[in-house]
Amino acid sequence: MEKIWIDLYNAAKAVQNSRDISDKMSAGGVAAAIESASEKIYTGVCVDTCCTLGICAERNAMFQMITNGEDEIKRVLAVMPDGKTGAPCGACREFMTQLMPDKYKDVQIMLDYDNEKIVTLGELTPEWWI
Repeated sequence: MEKIWIDLYNAAKAVQNSRDISDKMSAGGVAAAIESASEKIYTGVCVDTCCTLGICAERNAMFQMITNGEDEIKRVLAVMPDGKTGAPCGACREFMTQLMPDKYKDVQIMLDYDNEKIVTLGELTPEWWI
């Protein structure tokens, strides 16, 4: 496995801290790390609310990247509550395609860390609706 995937996994695990914020909000069940085009790693955790105001860990990490002046993703890794990795949800995929409409198909996504299964966003989202 490439070292960057190990670094991404460790970065996500470092911020994953499942907890209740209030009786209406929890955070940290899912954690994500992304590698930007500059090879910097950004992290984020999910924030779940009792309505639609929450945010996924992947988009949270992308917002951190954008806040820091970057706008291109190379790799994405999300750690689920059970410690396994999984694919970004549809909203996160859509966000990436809108962020990088001409390059989104090249973004690498770690589907299964234990088995080193990596796919591209183009494989997960072959035909974008716009």
